[in-house]
Amino acid sequence: MLNLGLTALLIFFVAVMMTMVGKGGGNFYVVILTFASLPMHQAAAIGQFILFGASLAALIIFQKGKSLSWKLGVFIGSLTALAALAGGYLSHNFSGFQLKLIFSFLLLISGLVMLMPVSQRGGAEEQGKTGIFRIRSGDEVYPVNLWIAIPITLLTGFASGMVGVSGGSFLVPLMVLACGVSMRTAVGTASTVIAATSLMGFTGHALQGDFNPAWGLPLVLVTIAGGILGGSCALKAKPKNLKRLFAYTNWLAAAFMVYNALSSQGII
Repeated sequence: MLNLGLTALLIFFVAVMMTMVGKGGGNFYVVILTFASLPMHQAAAIGQFILFGASLAALIIFQKGKSLSWKLGVFIGSLTALAALAGGYLSHNFSGFQLKLIFSFLLLISGLVMLMPVSQRGGAEEQGKTGIFRIRSGDEVYPVNLWIAIPITLLTGFASGMVGVSGGSFLVPLMVLACGVSMRTAVGTASTVIAATSLMGFTGHALQGDFNPAWGLPLVLVTIAGGILGGSCALKAKPKNLKRLFAYTNWLAAAFMVYNALSSQGII
């Protein structure tokens, strides 16, 4: 069992690393918190709370570095935030065992998505197509394919709020593939979306009485510090190799979560 001090150290490391590639780190936060013997619903609530702290801190850093699009963030963030609120509130329809299995599946998918090759697309080829919403930010125009963006963002937000993860692994490639933005802009903008999603997901859990302030309050200070450091490093680092590493660690975390779920039921 992890104590609060060791949990804080692990969470700080995750906050730094995940902020660098536009992933909130909620998946790892929940895994760490469950290994600290917190109940799954409490772990999901605290995971969303500290995720909000880290992403808000990173958002400030990315804004100063001019590597985010507020218009794109508001468009995608509003959809994911509402879906995350529903997911967090309806999580009580599932047992802790079921949430752990769902969470493990999302970790596997998130690892696959992180390894998908992405390329920046221009907007000229989308001219005149039905369902294309063009967002201008500065000198750039982003052709958002609503047929792809809306269903994926809604599903991502609902699942993220339900199990206490950010959905950043899905949102970064979504913004590059469906919206045509650069990787740098996608990573920065993801922090805006993650902040909104995690806040609404946390609210849903808090309304069910799942928040444990004795753990949540000190850990949010740790993630804020990690978000500041990770955001600063992201403006200089190349995230390609880190993405590959995080995909592998996602799969490792999924395996640990499956083991935790099965052992808690006495299956193994």
